[in-house]
Amino acid sequence: MGPVEVTPLSLPRDTDRFVQTWFPIYEGEPHWVPPLLFERRRFFDPGRNPYFRVARVQCFVASRHGRDVGTIAAVVDEVYQKEEPGTGFFGFFEFVDDLEVARALLDAARCWLAERGQTRMIGPFNFNTNHEFALLVDGFDTDPYVANPHNAAYYPGVYEALALRPVMDWYAYRVDAGMPGIQKMRRVGDRLLSRHPELSIRSLDLARFDDEVGILHDIYTDAWEQNWAHVRVTEDEFRFIAEGFRQIVDPDLCFVAEVGKRPAAISISLPDMNQVAKRMKGRLLPFGWWYLLRRRHYVDRLRIFMLGVAAEFQNLPLGAALYARTFDVALAKGYRGGEASLILENNVRMRGALEKMGATIEKTYRSYELDFAVGSQAATNEGVAG
Repeated sequence: MGPVEVTPLSLPRDTDRFVQTWFPIYEGEPHWVPPLLFERRRFFDPGRNPYFRVARVQCFVASRHGRDVGTIAAVVDEVYQKEEPGTGFFGFFEFVDDLEVARALLDAARCWLAERGQTRMIGPFNFNTNHEFALLVDGFDTDPYVANPHNAAYYPGVYEALALRPVMDWYAYRVDAGMPGIQKMRRVGDRLLSRHPELSIRSLDLARFDDEVGILHDIYTDAWEQNWAHVRVTEDEFRFIAEGFRQIVDPDLCFVAEVGKRPAAISISLPDMNQVAKRMKGRLLPFGWWYLLRRRHYVDRLRIFMLGVAAEFQNLPLGAALYARTFDVALAKGYRGGEASLILENNVRMRGALEKMGATIEKTYRSYELDFAVGSQAATNEGVAG
């Protein structure tokens, strides 16, 4: 079949080559949602994305017979190094159904990370848990929701063949108006608000976007601090991410719970713009703009993207109140259903609340790790070339 050549890329110069490699890989895959090229150019530009100030990133592309057949990114996140020194990230790991291609890419990422003092890598993270992450291992028969990844069904088998070890699962829960526990959730929320007159829930105010993003960042930093593989995000990074969602956010579906004047919890739900992006096929031109302008005609589902309670207030059932408010507003606006994701497998409190409402797991995503000593031995045993 010919040798696999892995080439390091330079960003932002080689962004288009990196991203466009994915399109033929997923040709014929009915549930893949093409990325929007203009958005990916923004994300991969070190001059615009502040993540590059706190991380060293190297992207690679694999080619065979002059055709690009896969990609990977290797990341040394300097913030995460303070928590887990020696652990790097890999992501954007895309490949045709060919073990040799995947092995060559993973080996390139491993070698690059090892040269920078890393002894282990975890992923896939695009670039870390503050971005898209994890491998889909169950639930291939439906489209992903906005800001969640999708991959072909052969990927998990390739990961296992590469000696990547499962380390954490994440769940996407299906939620809809017919769930039997919604009324109970409403009662819990109403009782909480009646017993605590100092507590209030308000919608996001986009007219005060900068101030609101600061509040979201503070709660996000506090509430997610103990999550597995969580990386503390700088305020500049958080604002960059928030700006990327600004044009699709519906403030009616985003809430801040306050105790007096103090922010206590946040809930952000996003209209599922994948329903529009899929029709755009990665481009605004020639017809993508038309779908973008008519997005209200296509979007009828939402993703509960972020729901967190500050540590100080986690004794209160604020999640129930926020879920109930989200469902009431979503139903009034005509949404037919949605997804709460991604939920850590060990997040017993969040999973319990969803399951009591009647939510069911629709998709399972997985994170993997590779110890370089073990990975190198496995590669040797498999007779890896190059």
